[in-house]
Amino acid sequence: MKKATEMLEYERKYADMGYTAICGSDEVGRGPLAGPVVVAAVCMPLDADKLIDGINDSKKLSPKRREELFDKIVATARAYDIVEVSPQEIDEINILNATKKAMREAIDGLGIADIALTDALDPGAKLQCVPIVKGDAKSYNIAAASIVAKVYRDRLMDGYAQEYPSYGFERNKGYGTAEHIDAIARLGLTPIHRRSFVTRMKVGGNE
Repeated sequence: MKKATEMLEYERKYADMGYTAICGSDEVGRGPLAGPVVVAAVCMPLDADKLIDGINDSKKLSPKRREELFDKIVATARAYDIVEVSPQEIDEINILNATKKAMREAIDGLGIADIALTDALDPGAKLQCVPIVKGDAKSYNIAAASIVAKVYRDRLMDGYAQEYPSYGFERNKGYGTAEHIDAIARLGLTPIHRRSFVTRMKVGGNE
C-alpha cells in the first residue's frame, strides 16, 4: 500500500509557498466510444491525522479498493466537485475541449481552493493550474481526484448497462473492446455513443 506521505511532494512545495487550499483534478473517460467524460476536483486536508494511505493512480487499484477509497475521500475532503460532459457535447466541441471544460468547471466549483494541481492539462480555470505529467501517480490530490472520477464514471456506466444490456458496458465501461464493437456492428448506436469516435473507427451503425 502506498503511504500518503509518498504522494505529497507537490502539495508540500506549494504549501511552503503559502498556498493553504491545494486541490487536484483529473479526468476519466477520454478514450471510450460511449458515455461521458468525467472530471473530479478534490481538495484534501493535509493534516497528518487526516491523510489516507493507499491513495494512488486509480488505474493501479482494484475496483474494490477504489470503492473503499472513494468513500474515505468524499468523507474526508475539504471540498470536491464532479463534472461530466455528455457524448453529444463531446461530438460538438471535441474531447480535448470537453475535458478542459469539465476540469475548469470542477476546479472553479470547489470554491475554496487557491491553486490546482492537474494531470498534465491546463484547463484555463480561474485558479492558477499546475499541470504535472503523470500527476495521478505523483500528487496526493490528483490521485484522489482520479479515484473519485473513476468510481463515479464506472457507476454511471453500470447504470447504462442496465438500460442497454447488449453492449457489455458493465465490463467495458464504454471502451472499444471487441465485444462492444461487435455489438455496435450488430445493433447500431445508442444515444450514449460518441458518434465522432465511432465514425473515426469506421464501426458504423445507427440508433
